[in-house]
Amino acid sequence: MAKTPQVPKPTAAEMNVLRLVWQLGPSTAKQVHQEAVKERPDISYATVLRLLQIMHTKGLLTRDESQRSHIYAPAQAQDSLQTNLLKDLIQKAFAGSGKALIMAALRSQVSKKERAEIEALLREEKP
Repeated sequence: MAKTPQVPKPTAAEMNVLRLVWQLGPSTAKQVHQEAVKERPDISYATVLRLLQIMHTKGLLTRDESQRSHIYAPAQAQDSLQTNLLKDLIQKAFAGSGKALIMAALRSQVSKKERAEIEALLREEKP
């Protein structure tokens, strides 16, 4: 059985930065910092820059150094990284059971509106 390549595991702070870069698209540290301050006014530019540099080293971001201000971009598409992280979570926390993960989420993390959307999705016919 072929082993899948190890996916870098972002920390909570790195996930927040990734979410911003996914929203913004390829961005400078200044652009990411400006967006981050909207959610966390106390975050410094130096902190954001350091996180971007660490994430680049880990392989979570790519960096275009062709211009004076480096441009950071996600190394992996949002859905791809989320899928890989979810697979890892299912294996580690739910003994490989996707059903156990979904049942836990439905018990605690889903609003009535989200539940209705999920039910509608489950009722749709598969192609």
